[in-house]
Amino acid sequence: MKRAPLAALIAAVIALDQWTKVLVRAHLHAPRIFLGGLVTLVFTQNEGAFLSIGSSLSPAVRTAIFTGAVGVAVIVALVMLVTNRVIGADAVAVALIAAGGVGNLIDRVTRHGRVTDFIYMQAGPLHTGVFNVADMAITGGVLWLLVSSFLPKPKNPPAES
Repeated sequence: MKRAPLAALIAAVIALDQWTKVLVRAHLHAPRIFLGGLVTLVFTQNEGAFLSIGSSLSPAVRTAIFTGAVGVAVIVALVMLVTNRVIGADAVAVALIAAGGVGNLIDRVTRHGRVTDFIYMQAGPLHTGVFNVADMAITGGVLWLLVSSFLPKPKNPPAES
């Protein structure tokens, strides 16, 4: 896949993520329930990672892990895209992961290590943690790569132009 569409995808995901977080911080002062409780919008500040994992760590350790390590991972993903180490549809998945990482890194750097989360879903006993657009991009990219890893790869992949 060409770099320009991937760059546009990354920019769009980051912009959507940041825009929704600005709206939530400005306007979501109480939870709002939709679709009979399936979706709830609730403003939270997450100091940890997925499902608040690591939120009880010291601030220095959290910063090292969630800012430093994630920053390195985003750089690795972007280098993989720029150097065409990931090609075809998998490049879209890596772009989603990188974009989500950047979106959450922006929060960590500008919001004292906290990420704005606001989407909660529940269907009967099944429920999610509170998440955001960046988390959806990361999860979608990871699931895409997981499924892709089980699909047969062509012996001679087409050349990227």
